[in-house]
Amino acid sequence: MKKMNIIKYLAGIMLMYSITACNKDYLEKKPLTEYQESEVWQDVGLVQAFVNDLYVQMRPGFEEVMLSSMTDESRFIHDYNTSRVVQGNVSPDDIGKLVEFSRWDEHYKTIRNCNMFLEKIDAVPFTDEAQRIRMKGEVHFMRAWYYHMLVKYYGGVPLITKTFNIKGDETEILNVKRATFDECVKFIVAECDSAAKVLPLVYEGAGDKGRATKGAAMALKSRILMYAASDLFNKEVKSPLMGYTSGDQTARFRLAKDAAKAVMDLHLYDLYHPTDSAAENYSRIFLDKDNPELIFIKLYDKALLGTSHDLYNGPNGYHNWGGNVPIENFVTGYQMKDGTDFSWANPAEAKAPYVGRDPRFYATILYDGAKWKPRPKDGAEVDPVGVIQTGKYESKNGTDSVWGLDTRNSVIENWNGTFSGYYLRKFMDKNLDAQFFRGSQPWIFFRYAEILLNYAEASIWLGEDGDGRTELNKIRTRAGMPATTASGEALKAVLKYERRYELAFEEHRFFDARRWVTDALTAFNESAKGIEVLGSQIANHPFVYRVISIQDRAFKEKDFLLPIPAAEIRKNANLEQQVPYK
Repeated sequence: MKKMNIIKYLAGIMLMYSITACNKDYLEKKPLTEYQESEVWQDVGLVQAFVNDLYVQMRPGFEEVMLSSMTDESRFIHDYNTSRVVQGNVSPDDIGKLVEFSRWDEHYKTIRNCNMFLEKIDAVPFTDEAQRIRMKGEVHFMRAWYYHMLVKYYGGVPLITKTFNIKGDETEILNVKRATFDECVKFIVAECDSAAKVLPLVYEGAGDKGRATKGAAMALKSRILMYAASDLFNKEVKSPLMGYTSGDQTARFRLAKDAAKAVMDLHLYDLYHPTDSAAENYSRIFLDKDNPELIFIKLYDKALLGTSHDLYNGPNGYHNWGGNVPIENFVTGYQMKDGTDFSWANPAEAKAPYVGRDPRFYATILYDGAKWKPRPKDGAEVDPVGVIQTGKYESKNGTDSVWGLDTRNSVIENWNGTFSGYYLRKFMDKNLDAQFFRGSQPWIFFRYAEILLNYAEASIWLGEDGDGRTELNKIRTRAGMPATTASGEALKAVLKYERRYELAFEEHRFFDARRWVTDALTAFNESAKGIEVLGSQIANHPFVYRVISIQDRAFKEKDFLLPIPAAEIRKNANLEQQVPYK
């Protein structure tokens, strides 16, 4: 018998500290390296660790490279092969940094563990039958989650629902074909339904926070049906592996609307607005772990690992790494607070581009002149207040100029300076000294705003504008923006704006622009832009802002879905490649 993978199960046990209660007896058992696989399925504690590991394998957005840097939201300043993606150069042999997001091999390993659990669980000697049922629900949710991750990137993929003995049945597993896109969506929906039937709405124990719930399963169903109804998978589809080649798109939007409404009808979630400040409300969504907007999250504990998001993305003038810097393409799109579009061609707006914008702008972007937090000692000698400096400034004597602390010409870690003139503010804890400490803010997989946007989108595309407008205005009101009265195509534009800016940097834009088709062809083909700031330390001297190009980009017809990895096709002759890559 094979021994259990000790690395995975140590990770599973670590997670138990944050999402489930550990008891002393379990921790005092022999080291996991001494367990045979058959022993695991005779011990409820080890089975729980097995389930916990499925959560561990969920990749959060708080990695050093964010998915946003392979969209028109940001650029990763250290590259790490992100340029291959944004310049349209992925191939079956090299998909660039997306290999760490699409994770074909890793996801199938985790799916195999889901399958193994479902094959073994009924023979485990539980004393509490409710615990067995709940765990089964969690694993059905997890299997749906990992398949939905694959389908988002690849379309139809092999649907494997049993474990294989690699030595004995190698031929069988290496000859499995891709299921159609339709079959995959139906499977994910069925898994979500199975999970939702048995998972609790909430967990009574604080130690179970972060586990999948009924609401999480229903939210996943809402998302996959929303994606499935979109144009990418319904219009000019070249293969049933890449979308629907028949059927009714309107009926699919109806399913998507109904799925979102089912989550709303739980009356368990709400938009979070704890203060009178729209910008502060938006910031707090991502910092407050117990707010009613959160449906499914990944928890971090400073005492264990924590998150390094603030270090990865904070300004170099704070001894942070710069990381995923917002680009002007994204920043320009923020509306004015009155709901009108911002324009560099408007002299008044161009003179003061960071005044009077959508309040979410101030909770998402660090820009030149933004008040942030106290500098570390070496920076405080230059800037005792803590104001972002991404420009070049006329000195007080008027005879020379100085570069800001947060530029690539800074005296502090200039190699980590921004290319775009901006830094990310969203998700950041301004009370954290990220140079030395990790954060504990959660990564949000699902929140209620997404559900309302799913409902609104399906409604609008069905021509039921009133329903869609009502939910959009709830989000806009919370954001401090005026309600919209738009209809038809104009209302679709409002919906797209809200998804882009309400859900910014939450790993939606990569998929939203693609599934809307024309948005990706337009926005992802534009070069990445930044802002050059020429300022002054002399009072009343004007600042000048100039939009500059910082990276060539391209998006091609083949880029809507990723190619099946060449290594997988070499192993399995029945694994059909995407049409554009044949």
